[in-house]
Amino acid sequence: MNEIRELGLAMQTNKRPGDYAKLAQFAEEGGFGVVTVYNDLWFQPALPALLEIARETHRVRVGPSCLNPFTVHPVEIAGQIAALDLASDGRAFLGLAAGTWLGPLGVEQGRPVTAIREAWDIVSRLLSGERSGFDGDVFRLPHGQGLAYARERPAVPLLVGTWSPRLTAFAAEYADELKLGGTANPALVQLTRERLGPESETGVVVGAVTVVDEDGEQAREHARRQVAMYLDVVADFDPTVELDPDVLSALKAHVAAGDDESAAKLISDNVLDLFAFAGTPRQVAAQAEALFDAGVRRIDFGTPHGLDERGGVELIVGQVAASLTR
Repeated sequence: MNEIRELGLAMQTNKRPGDYAKLAQFAEEGGFGVVTVYNDLWFQPALPALLEIARETHRVRVGPSCLNPFTVHPVEIAGQIAALDLASDGRAFLGLAAGTWLGPLGVEQGRPVTAIREAWDIVSRLLSGERSGFDGDVFRLPHGQGLAYARERPAVPLLVGTWSPRLTAFAAEYADELKLGGTANPALVQLTRERLGPESETGVVVGAVTVVDEDGEQAREHARRQVAMYLDVVADFDPTVELDPDVLSALKAHVAAGDDESAAKLISDNVLDLFAFAGTPRQVAAQAEALFDAGVRRIDFGTPHGLDERGGVELIVGQVAASLTR
């Protein structure tokens, strides 16, 4: 069994100013170790929310899950994380991922491992104050250039968001944590730990859609609608799961047509439990226990948290987390 059992709260950046801090404070008071926000396309950028959270908390680590070097240049990533580390008095971490769904924007995503590796190299150089420059295959840093202000720390922890074996190998060497986003599957955790190798100290983090309510059936139905939007994509990344291709094809068609209800009906209970935390506090706690037993270091409970967000967070912190720490 994994010795470290840490909990995180993950939020979508779809809120008004002030709402992030309130939820983050509640999580911190409940003993959570991390508060993170997504940097998803079409939502607000992560940094404003993270700065708000940093300003109104005192202990939790804060960082984005995850920034993407194909849409945010590594120099800008370094600047953002340096600002966050300063605002949080040294509690920042950096999440990096290659990203997806960028084709319609005309953004090329070739050589994702190289891009992540070079992005981390540039960020590390800039945070440490090194000015020797960098000439990579994807990114460059001019000789003599660097951040023009003091940094809180010369380095920050790295989290790599990936399901890819090649990026997992990179994470095993360079990252403090590897995050499997969009899964609650213990078998995938075990496979990822095998890919990291027995000598790696990189911790495995999982995060997924979370819907907790005293009415477990309503919670699970709501979670099905949330999961339906991306199941046809993430299912292909999990080699431990075999889903009926006809069901996935029908689900994708329903989602494309905006018929979330029909799409949700195609997701069985067993499949839902592999890709979301959903149900009563007791049901979600049981899912979390299985993941900790599989070797997860941290679980990030993700948006939307409940039938209403504040109520869901209260149940996660007050009941789910409480039962896991007994």
